[in-house]
Amino acid sequence: MTKTAETVWNSCLNFIKDNIKPQAYKTWFEPIVPVILKGDGLTIQVPSKFFYEWLEEHYIKLLRVSLVKELGNDAKLIYDVKMENTYSSNNAHTVKFPSSNRNPINSQGVTVPLGIDKRELRNPFVIPGIQKIKIESQLNPNYNFDNFIEGDSNRLARSAGMAVANKPGGTSFNPLLVYGGVGLGKTHLAHAIGVEIKDKYPDKTVLYISSEKFTQQYIESVKNNTRNDFIHFYQMIDVLIVDDVQFLSGKTGTQDVFFHIFNHLHQNGKQVVLTSDKAPVDMQDIEQRLLSRFKWGLSAELQAPDFETRILILERKLYRDGVDMPKDVIEYIAKHIKSNVRELEGVLVSLIAQASFNKKEFSLSLTRQIVDKFVKNTKREVSIELIQKVVSKYFDMDVATLQSKTRKRHIVQARQLAMFFSKRMTKASLASIGAQIGKRDHATVLHACKTVDNLSETDKQFRKYVEELTQKLTFQ
Repeated sequence: MTKTAETVWNSCLNFIKDNIKPQAYKTWFEPIVPVILKGDGLTIQVPSKFFYEWLEEHYIKLLRVSLVKELGNDAKLIYDVKMENTYSSNNAHTVKFPSSNRNPINSQGVTVPLGIDKRELRNPFVIPGIQKIKIESQLNPNYNFDNFIEGDSNRLARSAGMAVANKPGGTSFNPLLVYGGVGLGKTHLAHAIGVEIKDKYPDKTVLYISSEKFTQQYIESVKNNTRNDFIHFYQMIDVLIVDDVQFLSGKTGTQDVFFHIFNHLHQNGKQVVLTSDKAPVDMQDIEQRLLSRFKWGLSAELQAPDFETRILILERKLYRDGVDMPKDVIEYIAKHIKSNVRELEGVLVSLIAQASFNKKEFSLSLTRQIVDKFVKNTKREVSIELIQKVVSKYFDMDVATLQSKTRKRHIVQARQLAMFFSKRMTKASLASIGAQIGKRDHATVLHACKTVDNLSETDKQFRKYVEELTQKLTFQ
């Protein structure tokens, strides 16, 4: 029987498959295409230069043994490597690289590593801290589950994060998308998941990256004609954590490459964790095919912590810092700083600093000064609660009436206006707005916003409502 590139390579694959793990085989050998067999030399096509370098670094002995079994001791392996010039794969060309290891097999059946190119194999996708093929996780060990305080506002997200950390890629929470406003702990939870996975599964490759950094690196890969290397680097990751994924908005090229990376990871049972300041349904200028994948797993919202949780956060922070503070001072801070954890800890740090520098005891009077100053210097964000109060007062009704299920026209319009301004003036998701304004769903909020837009254009009186309420809410 005449040997061909296909038959020789298939025989090699049968041998290789029996000697490596199935996942490694699928990642590094299934994409290879046999091209031509010329004498004792087999040419195979690989997707990128990085792919070729990885095979030479990790699997050259296995390749050599399998080829010698088929073609004899003089067997040669040549790589046909795809090299990209531009965005378009139509402009790709190939470059041939001979295998660096052409030495005969010794009597023990092990490749003699003479004549190997001594140059250090560079990772073509450079991340600070990475040398050769080693991948640093970029995780902050201080952000862990031990110091992520659980409360009603974050219980679902934290529990889902723990489930993912215990069984990455093995739960229905893939991807896990954690969303919520500024300072509520999205980044902390994302790091905590990664830190826990690295602790439980040291051999897994975990990478945390912000979407801005991901975009910058993608642009660099295009400039340097290494787009395929960029893709294959990310396809090696076992757990990919992308922070602030909403910043992919409007970046078509980055979205496209992330789509392909996401698909590969998901199909191969790898875990993806995403954070965002809004739910998928509220994301603008993100391709639908990508949004649909964000919805495959679980979207868990982080909300502002309640009073009890704020107390726990403050007490844990004080315990870690070794500071003893009166209960009434802690309660005062928790009562007056409600929006997010970052502000809560900011006031605490300011209070400790003031007391230390001025050699004063922690007191309610000092705490009031710090809190008042902090609130005054912090740009006030209009809350959904405030919007409901202003709208209710404007239409001469109470908040309970505005939130009620009545279908009276003037109450319905007041409710729709409250939803409209909540979407425009806060970073809350549609689901969160609906939940806080009479326990409606996100579809009701979306309908309310469209109704307000339409009435503003067609109804002069209604337009006046919008203008006057805008004025009142702007100068609160």
